[in-house]
Amino acid sequence: MLRERAEKYYLEGDYNCAEAILRAANDACALGLREDALRLAGGFGGGMGRGEACGALCGAMAVISAVLIETRAHATPGFKQKCADYVARFEGRLGGIDCRDLKPKYARDGRRCADAVALGAELLEEFLRECHVVVQR
Repeated sequence: MLRERAEKYYLEGDYNCAEAILRAANDACALGLREDALRLAGGFGGGMGRGEACGALCGAMAVISAVLIETRAHATPGFKQKCADYVARFEGRLGGIDCRDLKPKYARDGRRCADAVALGAELLEEFLRECHVVVQR
C-alpha cells in the first residue's frame, strides 16, 4: 500500500516528504523512474524550504503528472482539473496545503511530519485508483 511505503521511505530512509511520496509511488505504480529522476523531488520538501506548498502535495503532483501526461500537460485533456481536484481533496483531508500551516498540526518528535505524509499517500492512492491507475499492494 502506498501509505506504508511512503512512511517507510520517510522514517526509515530519511527522505523528505516529497521524495517519500514519489519513491513510494514509483514502487507501487511501477513508474520506472530512475534515481536521477527521483532526486528531482528533493527541493520540494519542507514547502521548498520556505514553508509553502507541502512537499507531500508536491510529490503527489509529480506522481499525477507521471501517470496522466503522455507528452505535455497542455495536451492532456482534463489534466488541469484533475490537479485542481487533487489539491482540493488534499486541503480538505489535511486542513491546508502549506507546510507552515500543516507542520504545527502534524509534526511530532521522532516522526517529523510522518502523519501528513501517510495521509497524503493514502489520498493519492485513492485518487490514482479513481483514475484507473494500478497501485500494487
